[in-house]
Amino acid sequence: MAATRLPHPSVTRHNRQMNEKTAVSTSGAPDAIGPYSQAVRLGDLVYTSGQVALDPASGQIVSGGIAEQTTRVLENLKAVLTAAGTDLTHVIKTVVFLKDMNDFAPMNEIYARYLAPEGVVKPARSTVAVAALPKNALVEIEVIASIP
Repeated sequence: MAATRLPHPSVTRHNRQMNEKTAVSTSGAPDAIGPYSQAVRLGDLVYTSGQVALDPASGQIVSGGIAEQTTRVLENLKAVLTAAGTDLTHVIKTVVFLKDMNDFAPMNEIYARYLAPEGVVKPARSTVAVAALPKNALVEIEVIASIP
């Protein structure tokens, strides 16, 4: 019987860390309203759950229209990414869900301030219209980001 060659222990430890799925949680964003995590970190990537415009303190949708809701959503995402050890400049991909595609332009204006400032590589993005969102929100955004 041939001897089995085992990988070096440091390689095994590194691989385990790169493949270990960990939950990310922060009080700076609303608690998950279902059986899911605010975000999940896997290796050098973080995958957020979709955020709607819930105020983390009250648990209620912020008052106002699409601009106010988009701002709250992006502030929530910023808090989750900070808890994961990254920030909005490291976002690779976003998915935006809009209740009404007529809200695209005002949403996009706020989105650009947070995710596409001058000198930052803009993330890839998909935007889709949906029939309804949790808590009757106007917008929901999820992101994938790298951890530097």
